[in-house]
Amino acid sequence: MIDLHCHILAGLDDGPADLEASVALARRQVAAGVDTVVATPHVSAAYPDVDAAAADAAAERLRERLAAERIELRLLTAGELAADRAVRLEDGELERLRLGDGPWLLVEAPLGVREVGFDVLMRQLRARGHEILIAHPERSPDFRRRPEVLRGLVADGMRVQATAGAFDGRFGGLVQRTARGLLEAGLVHVVASDAHDDRVRAPGLASALEAVGADPDQVRSLTETAPAAILAGTELPAAPRLAARRLRRPGWLRRG
Repeated sequence: MIDLHCHILAGLDDGPADLEASVALARRQVAAGVDTVVATPHVSAAYPDVDAAAADAAAERLRERLAAERIELRLLTAGELAADRAVRLEDGELERLRLGDGPWLLVEAPLGVREVGFDVLMRQLRARGHEILIAHPERSPDFRRRPEVLRGLVADGMRVQATAGAFDGRFGGLVQRTARGLLEAGLVHVVASDAHDDRVRAPGLASALEAVGADPDQVRSLTETAPAAILAGTELPAAPRLAARRLRRPGWLRRG
């Protein structure tokens, strides 16, 4: 499996504090069946020193340690971009922060109030030639308040990454119901761990999806086929749509 969203690099953001913790997280990824991890440190105002160069340097240190420990995990680098910072970065830097060799940027869903609408900023980025993968919209109060915004962004060609831990209630019941509803509605294209450590926010992709009724083909699409297409810059498969009888869709997703 491929994990497109993981805070595995030490000392850059709110992920592992040191290299030992990064190695422990890498071991958990391998144990969970993941063979490729994209390190996506926060690129935001909260972490002003994090950029592509810092991520690459931290990743190289971790690769050396993984090789020494004989941990077979392919490690790539990108970033989890805050929308307001992303639009201020030059295109060359954004290209270095993309997921793999394709045009995709991982952009954090709005978790608070913004001066300019998230949808406006995303369309500005797309006009500059970048494709958008929206990270964990199930945690966004703005999308729950205005579900038509997320639907509109997907209709325009943007794609959605849900967090595996959202399905087991790790972020609370409301987020859990929203994540499940998004799957039922066919609005999830990729599932990733968003892991920050090997315990509280630990990895684990397939088990979370199987628990909500995803069949093997759907699990494969969300954790292998679609992530591989994003990294390669090729066409993504259609988002799986779970049978409505399996999941109870939240009221906000039933609208529209």
